[in-house]
Amino acid sequence: MRALLVYPKYPDSFWSFKYALSFVNKKAAFPPLGLLTVAAMLPAAWDKRLIDMNVKKVTDDDLRWADCVFISAMVIQKVSAKKILNRCQALGVKTVAGGPLFTMEPEEFPEADHLVLGEAEASLPPFLKDLEQGTAGHIYNSSEWPAMNSTPIPAWELINNKDYTSMSVQYSRGCPYDCEFCNITSLFGRKPRLKNTAQFISELDTIYNTGWRGSVFVVDDNFIGNKNRLKTEVLPLMIDWMEKHKYPFSFFTEASINLADDSALMVLMRQAGFNHVFVGIETPSEESLKECNKFNNINRNLIASVKTIQNNGMEVSAGFIVGFDSDTPSIFERQINFIKQSGIINAMVGLLSAPSGTRLFERLKQENRLLSGFTGNNTDFSSLNFIPKMNPQKLLEGYQSIITAIYDPAAFYERVYKFFKEFKPIKRKRAERFQLVYIKALLQAMFYLGILEKGRRHYWKLLIKTTFRYPRFLPEAVSFSIKGFHYRKMFRQMVRLEGEV
Repeated sequence: MRALLVYPKYPDSFWSFKYALSFVNKKAAFPPLGLLTVAAMLPAAWDKRLIDMNVKKVTDDDLRWADCVFISAMVIQKVSAKKILNRCQALGVKTVAGGPLFTMEPEEFPEADHLVLGEAEASLPPFLKDLEQGTAGHIYNSSEWPAMNSTPIPAWELINNKDYTSMSVQYSRGCPYDCEFCNITSLFGRKPRLKNTAQFISELDTIYNTGWRGSVFVVDDNFIGNKNRLKTEVLPLMIDWMEKHKYPFSFFTEASINLADDSALMVLMRQAGFNHVFVGIETPSEESLKECNKFNNINRNLIASVKTIQNNGMEVSAGFIVGFDSDTPSIFERQINFIKQSGIINAMVGLLSAPSGTRLFERLKQENRLLSGFTGNNTDFSSLNFIPKMNPQKLLEGYQSIITAIYDPAAFYERVYKFFKEFKPIKRKRAERFQLVYIKALLQAMFYLGILEKGRRHYWKLLIKTTFRYPRFLPEAVSFSIKGFHYRKMFRQMVRLEGEV
């Protein structure tokens, strides 16, 4: 059997980092971890190839080579996934589709020959058994939450890790919280399921043995869902592993804001090499937090919590949302002020959307407020898929005002410097290899940000201040500046502004 595994293309968005990747000669931010894991579940005797369309194009010859094309995707990749399915159908190549996109909207893909839904550990084996016997059906699904100790190490040999800025691992699935707008609990459940510690360390060994040195994203939707297991088993072993291997990786992950309440956990994460966490702040409005069931963010000083995590040596990136029913026109200025005061550099502000499978989707459906399909891109000005309580035009204008304000060069560079005042990482020598691409990135940054861009004087001001006050953060200053450039380019593209770099 010849199996071609295809990962559809992401559209340009804040999350794609398209304009930042070009500075460091990378083609994509992260590898398709789910598809690589599925590849490892397929029979060893099969001939397997993988094409990440964010790295290279899929040709008709690639598709004709395959006996079967496996496609996995998230909702934001829907357009690209549809195109691949249609191309396969035209060429007479059988397709197998799975992953969050197809699990949440299976009725949207009649062109797929086989739909393997839910988690592959449960639904893929019966499909493979029927396929071998020539009796494969159209839909395979399972409502069980399989234990993760059967999950194999991803088939890393199928990609070139030099195409990516970071590698990825998964430790757990599921989230103990149940935010109204989020479909994680419908996909993976509320009780975190964990890989055993030896299994997780083996995955680090495998990535290390590929020669990778650098960033590793622990992709869990809430890494700290089981704090006790982390503190007693996983993080102590990670600390030992990192020390023995001379600190080859830096880790980042997603966590809930209550990480700030556990100083012992933050110390262990920092010692294990975590220097970055993504947190769902969502909104400074307690009314909106209550509305969306984000109760772990209520009754706390969110800015103080962010600074606590920063003081413990971890950068905080955060997600923010506007468009809740409780939001008033004052929310836009409140979001701007919060982001400014917090020193959150990567503030990913989006419009509220209602994905299928969420309680928000069901509520809005009952209220006859749903408009169109969820695109998965909550930064797209045309992505509102429901009728908001606020005037839609005012909502879009307010959203635009937030992005304009927080990624204005003066405000952005000031926020970077504010972060440096709070950031207190561990000082240690790491084994990350020096690469000439870093020099290229620096020179490009000097050209685009220091010469061409209108906010160039703010860029030079940041570099000069950082050099004299926080010289060890100079690489971070350049890196953050490049990301800011990407955000501004994407925003201008979205609102179709012309005549600016």
